[in-house]
Amino acid sequence: MENATLLLVTHSRMESERILLRPVSLKDAEDMFEYTSDEETTRFIYAQHQDLNKTKQVIANYFVKEALGKYAIVLKDSDKMIGTIEFRVHEANQSGELGFTLSRQHWGKGYMTEAGQLILALAFDVLGLERVFAMHDVNNPASGKVMIRLGMTYEGTLRRNHVANGVFADSANYSILKEEYGVNS
Repeated sequence: MENATLLLVTHSRMESERILLRPVSLKDAEDMFEYTSDEETTRFIYAQHQDLNKTKQVIANYFVKEALGKYAIVLKDSDKMIGTIEFRVHEANQSGELGFTLSRQHWGKGYMTEAGQLILALAFDVLGLERVFAMHDVNNPASGKVMIRLGMTYEGTLRRNHVANGVFADSANYSILKEEYGVNS
């Protein structure tokens, strides 16, 4: 595997037919606040944002400060940011971890699957990783359906594995291996 950091930098922008993945910036604050202030969108991940300033702080301290592998999901036809997708590379074991959030107004339209496919292409075709994994709160089966559409296999559930909004929750875990990637697409 070549240097993952360099490859992530050179692939900080990716696009498909309908979406663009690019670094998150402060100009995305209003679009991000629109969905992070929606309790239904954020309830399995983090507390909803109460004001635009909180969203700006999150963008500055999380998305801009360490931007590598963190992407805004932007609709190409309107330049509207509708969510984020993150990819953390674990070089020691040649794997990557996928995470995502999508505005409720855009659920069920295939955007997250499209974004995930771009990340899997980066993981396997560019970075040469062996495995990509993701997890979701067991009370949020819609995220599991995205993982299945990406070709991932359910591996099991970790009990009280994460805290969402101050409550311990179980995580359903999925993965896809290099040799499985593209087999059913």
